[in-house]
Amino acid sequence: MIAVIGSFRIPVDRLAEARPLMASVIEATRAEPGCLAYSYAEDVADPGLIRVSEQWESREHLAAHFRTPHMAAWSEQRALLGLSERRIHAYSLSDEEQL
Repeated sequence: MIAVIGSFRIPVDRLAEARPLMASVIEATRAEPGCLAYSYAEDVADPGLIRVSEQWESREHLAAHFRTPHMAAWSEQRALLGLSERRIHAYSLSDEEQL
């Protein structure tokens, strides 16, 4: 399994415009083969900071995700929104434990 964790920043004055675009990419991504979880969350203590959390069955599924039309559209949209400070990392997980 692959976990993707990270964050990016959207200018606070563009958040209302960004929310439906983010909801659209989330919905499309969750329908992709191999997607186990995909979410964005607004940090309540830091306006404009969006936390990213994803789980994928494999690296191949994650790689295919980046080639989808909705990700190409989101890449263009987020640039127009002024997305910045994008820090996203993928991790290979070999063990899972429920806490």
